Amino acid sequence: MPLTDPRPAPATTVRGPSAHRAAAAVVVGLFALTTASCASDTETSATPTTSTTTTSTSATTYPLTLDNCGVEVTVDAAPASVVTIKSSTTEMLLALGLGDRIVGTAFPDGPVADWLADDAAANPAIVTPLSDKVPGQEAVLTLEPDLVYAGWESNLSADGAGERDSFDAFDVATYVAPAACKDEDYKPDPLTFDDVFAEISEVGEIFDVSTAASELVESQRADLDAVVPDDRGLSALWYSSGSDIPYVGAGIGAPQMIMDVVGLENVAEDIHDTWGPFSWEEAIAADPDVIILVDAPWNTADSKIGLLEGNPATANLTAVQEERYIVIPFPATEAGVRSVWAAENLSEQLSELTIPAS
Repeated sequence: MPLTDPRPAPATTVRGPSAHRAAAAVVVGLFALTTASCASDTETSATPTTSTTTTSTSATTYPLTLDNCGVEVTVDAAPASVVTIKSSTTEMLLALGLGDRIVGTAFPDGPVADWLADDAAANPAIVTPLSDKVPGQEAVLTLEPDLVYAGWESNLSADGAGERDSFDAFDVATYVAPAACKDEDYKPDPLTFDDVFAEISEVGEIFDVSTAASELVESQRADLDAVVPDDRGLSALWYSSGSDIPYVGAGIGAPQMIMDVVGLENVAEDIHDTWGPFSWEEAIAADPDVIILVDAPWNTADSKIGLLEGNPATANLTAVQEERYIVIPFPATEAGVRSVWAAENLSEQLSELTIPAS
């Protein structure tokens, strides 16, 4: 269902599935408090609204200096023009009412969340990305951004949009989603929802929209608290990509964080990484109760089902035999403003599976 509010809201407006579900309360002028956790197997079930919860926060004092993945970043004023790389960063700004600051996007992982779709459609830079992959530095600098906001550290490298320090000469600040930090001193180990909320707060501080950030965190915490973990002791394989060797959600990243919340045991939790290879032999030995399929335009959930059912070895997995699949869109698999929705959605899909007691 499309949003009814066609334009980006003021900086103090919270955007998110939880706020959308409070439509009736907003219409009659009441403060919205999200109590429902009604995500379905698509994001179209949310009813559009905006939250009017008021939170008292202080204005950002500039220049603002941050330690971001071990790189000192100084922002002299709230960025007015931003290039985002990866869907998670684009959606973060949209959720904070900052869509009009985006002058370029790149490396999208799929369509934006439904509850952000109207705001995204209003910005040509989001509708038509600068590049489907990581853009070159020259293409980024042509847009004259104040800030480049990247979802992965590797996006800002010699093989990507350019090393972070190379932007200094052009007075362009860089910021990487902290959940993606690779240095052992900065990498979340394990990633938690507190880390996700901390990024929302920090981005709010960078853009001097701390009130909007606080409201979004408050709303998402309420939604997260409403998720009821499955108590059947089920195990799951989070299958992202790969045919000969599956690439799966491992033990310290967003997949593990989400599975912990919904009450699933990750059969690949012993892999000490965010994502990693997991042989089919290991998957067969684990025989997970459920398989979570990442749905990406370049590697769809249906193609994964075809592979699982067409391989004589994996075709005998219990989850494959019983068609116990849960599907999650790729952009929701990375830490960001869609992480709570991912937990709600997986919980809803899981509750619909009838699994006999073992």
